[in-house]
Amino acid sequence: MITVTGATGNIGRTLVELLAGAGEKVRAVSRRADPGAGATDGVEWVRADIGAAEGLRSAADGACALFLLLAGELNSRGEDPAVLVGAARDAGVERIVLVSSQAGATRPDAASHARLREFEGAVRSSGLDFTVLRPGGFASNAFAWAETVRTRRTVLAPFGDVALPVVDPADIAAVAAAALREDGHAGRTYELTGPEAVSPRRQTEILAEALGEDVAFVELSRAEAHAHLARFMPEEVVHGTLDILGRPLPEERRISPDVATVLGRPAAPFGAWAARHLPAFR
Repeated sequence: MITVTGATGNIGRTLVELLAGAGEKVRAVSRRADPGAGATDGVEWVRADIGAAEGLRSAADGACALFLLLAGELNSRGEDPAVLVGAARDAGVERIVLVSSQAGATRPDAASHARLREFEGAVRSSGLDFTVLRPGGFASNAFAWAETVRTRRTVLAPFGDVALPVVDPADIAAVAAAALREDGHAGRTYELTGPEAVSPRRQTEILAEALGEDVAFVELSRAEAHAHLARFMPEEVVHGTLDILGRPLPEERRISPDVATVLGRPAAPFGAWAARHLPAFR
């Protein structure tokens, strides 16, 4: 059995479907019950507080592999990462696939990614087989524009012409599925990006083409973007996010071959993600 944390998110839901479709037994873990619980053969949906050792141990009990996504209680609070990883090991887990972040490596002094670096260290020293996934920016961050696109056919975003190779979360899920199911990925760190750098202005154009309608792009100042993000992000995360979006390092602009290497096909472009999720923008 494979335990998937963050099972209702952009990565986790697709990963559950991929694993179940491959015939794996899956325990899908989220903070709240999933409305589709029980709808897929081989999938057991459970609620658990994986920010506590006992919660993670219970969620991982009987699983040979664990997909660990640092969101919610894991990312912002909870016990020492070494204790949590140890709880998974005590539950019988032999393999962990951890979703970290590209910025955890490119910006090693950034406070916003300290927790990710702690988890990477705990996984690497656990004695278990492990694979670390370091995605760059997510194509799904464009969901933040959905309301204004629907209501005003407008995207509001900072740094309109700064291009980054955003990655489709479905590709992250596919790489995770390979690392959870196949040999040959132990001890590896994969940097996951899309196949091309694309700016917010260009993403807006792609959405407009898919919708068949004009969509205006309005560039926010850094201060305006900061005020917006501060409504739901901790201050250090806001600063770190805006630094990456506005002043990306050369390593953060680089297009990685790792998705193609693992999956044997090119990474999906932003347009493919937009086409699949177009109803959110109509």
